Amino acid sequence: MDFSQFEFWTGIVHFGILSLLLLFANVLRRKIPFLRKSLLPTAVIAGFIGLLVKETVMLRLAGFEAYMETVIYLRMITYHAIAIGFIALGLKINPFMKTETRKGRNVSSGLLIVSTYLIQGIAGITLSLFLAYTFFPDLFKASGLLLPLGFGQGPGQAQNIGNLYETTHGFIGGTTFGLAVASFGFIWASSAGVIYLNYLYRKGKIEKSDEQKAALTSAQEIETPDEIPLAEAIDKFTIQVSLILVVYLATFGFIYGSNVLFNAGLLGDFGQTTVGPLIVGFNFIIGMLFALAFKRLFLWLRKVNLMTRQYPNNYMLNRIAGFVFDFMIVAAISAIRIEDLSALWIPFVLMVFTIGLVTIFYVKHLCKRIYPEYEHAATMGMFGMLSGTASTGVVLLREVDPNFKTPAASDLVVGSTMAILFGFPILLLVGFAPLGTIHTFITLGLMLVFFGIIIFALHKLNPVSDSDAR
Repeated sequence: MDFSQFEFWTGIVHFGILSLLLLFANVLRRKIPFLRKSLLPTAVIAGFIGLLVKETVMLRLAGFEAYMETVIYLRMITYHAIAIGFIALGLKINPFMKTETRKGRNVSSGLLIVSTYLIQGIAGITLSLFLAYTFFPDLFKASGLLLPLGFGQGPGQAQNIGNLYETTHGFIGGTTFGLAVASFGFIWASSAGVIYLNYLYRKGKIEKSDEQKAALTSAQEIETPDEIPLAEAIDKFTIQVSLILVVYLATFGFIYGSNVLFNAGLLGDFGQTTVGPLIVGFNFIIGMLFALAFKRLFLWLRKVNLMTRQYPNNYMLNRIAGFVFDFMIVAAISAIRIEDLSALWIPFVLMVFTIGLVTIFYVKHLCKRIYPEYEHAATMGMFGMLSGTASTGVVLLREVDPNFKTPAASDLVVGSTMAILFGFPILLLVGFAPLGTIHTFITLGLMLVFFGIIIFALHKLNPVSDSDAR
């Protein structure tokens, strides 16, 4: 075996370049006041630098073939990183908060997240249908469904479904469109988030965060007394990585087995062309479900005394999730192909600005009703997550609640888990809408009905009291 061949170094080279981009972006963010005040995550800055380098220097020097190989590799990193990050979050033991949540709060958080996906999708499909029947007749009519995936769930999901639309349903540039939507979501979350934070500062509704104090508090919560030792016969960090990879192996087994059945004729053409690719695209949700199942297994083993110590460590799982999400964001933004957007710029700009405004006003309105005790913390967290990713939500949340004294951080994780259950019908619609024009209109109608049901449930779960009204 010849280890001097470049193929043996491909992964190291790509991850080394992504690491270099992250370190360089971190220096820029610390040294340039504008970037520091923007709250734009370092990974997003690194991603746009990588995109600029790829689209100019690399395309000219390395050639188109090497350029496309790099794009494919970056998209592969994005695909796997989103699943690994969700699995890490799914394995976390529920943290203890200093502020109690009232009855039904977890359900309300899940419904809030799903209803935001729905209103983003309704606005997105309405816009894409309007543009397709007026100024842009070649526009893919179901393209608006990539808006809630890019804004509400991030670049990993937007890439997966955009690729499904591109390869299976003929949406030219669909993968890049999804990645571009997610990238704009980061910018929107940061810029609009900063504007709203400054508004709250000026009104005296929140105080400036103390980052040093927050860091000390976080360091005190690294482990609990009943966990396994930091280093024994096997390192504690090795245990965390092994748990995640075992769950992802189970996820792969499920995805592979399902597609074998669909290719063998289960559910006919619908299973092979729609459900099968959808399962591949939603690897992160399947991974999260397996992670939750494994966590329940651990709890049962401890209950019957077959396992005496706690193996998952929240601090390390958070760090692993942060690590893979940072690399996912850099890779996802760098993987955008500007050429693919050349015919989509005007629809893209119209859609993302509309969805951005809809998201911030909708989330602010519902958070005031659902979380009256910590309205501003919840608004910043939910808005950041539903425009960018969970990490963007945490960045904005720490500006309001640096020590996580409110349940707002827990609402993001628990609400996302509940949203998987409530939002399952949306996943089916994502695969149904691109099958034809009539399917897209049916999808829009079903989303409107589903949205009305959820709003009714939210109002029942969160009645406005006299104090809230005042």
